[in-house]
Amino acid sequence: MVDLSTQYLGLKLANPLVPSASPLTKDLDSARRLEDAGASAVVMHSLFEEKIEAETQQFARFFYQQAIGHGEADSFHPVPETVKTYQEQYLEHLQKLKTGLAIPVIASLNGTSLSGWLDYGRALQEAGADALELNIYHLAADIHDDSATVENRYLAILQELKRHIRLPIALKLSSQFSSPIHFAKRLETAGADGIVLFNRFYQPDIDLETLQVLPKLALSTPAEALLRIRWTALLYGRVNVSLAVTGGFHQVPDILKALLAGADVVQLCSVLLEHGPEYLRNLLVELENWLDEHEYESVSQLKGSVSRQHAIDPGAYERANYVQVLDNYSCPAGVLR
Repeated sequence: MVDLSTQYLGLKLANPLVPSASPLTKDLDSARRLEDAGASAVVMHSLFEEKIEAETQQFARFFYQQAIGHGEADSFHPVPETVKTYQEQYLEHLQKLKTGLAIPVIASLNGTSLSGWLDYGRALQEAGADALELNIYHLAADIHDDSATVENRYLAILQELKRHIRLPIALKLSSQFSSPIHFAKRLETAGADGIVLFNRFYQPDIDLETLQVLPKLALSTPAEALLRIRWTALLYGRVNVSLAVTGGFHQVPDILKALLAGADVVQLCSVLLEHGPEYLRNLLVELENWLDEHEYESVSQLKGSVSRQHAIDPGAYERANYVQVLDNYSCPAGVLR
């Protein structure tokens, strides 16, 4: 029997398939369905500092400040004694997942301030998380933010957390850094335990009738997987941190390519939202069958064997690939050149 186990963030996992942050972890029953289908760990939906702060301001306005200038309205909106804040609900749910599941639970945190990252990171640790994934969703839209400023923001958050919490920490990165390999090395030096490639920045749309800028959610497609596979292959062996890929992994061939490139785990989201938690079982069976048919004894034997470090043609991951693709292009039949 093929050994599917892998190591990620110091955790020994039964296999490399990990459901990523999504609505599927917001409910204990769906999280159990993921576990029953073979998930080796789960990443919780993110805890957002913005939502905590917005709720705090709302409570202050409607409950605690309602009588300012209007003494007769002191009890118009009585303060509920049993209301649970968004943060309390999240931490309670984390504890329920830890109690109800036998697999590791990785908390996801999306902060906006250095103090917020630290305070809420500590809270997640105290609630029992096995590891912490930092979802640093920062878009460099300020004209004064150069690349060093952007990188240093990530490093400052990581260093502050590493000084005060014991959890292994993975950073979910954007693909838009100037030099991802150099930055990954800086993160390793600063204490990162893992890197997740890559965060998907949802793109706003423009309504042509109202001219409003609107949020738009689009699930990933398999076409996105190759970007993650390429950078995993370039990072493998050059940094001593766990590597995870996320975004575009819908099919076992792409999962296998990520493992061959050097990924420790493959995070799944859109494919499970489209087909349901039980689909993970199909992926695991197909993954194990492929490894068995190709005479691999374990995932560890496969991992990184086609990374840049071990590829037959390492240059194919770099500029040579660009040149070859252009040279090999031919127009469809009947199209004049």
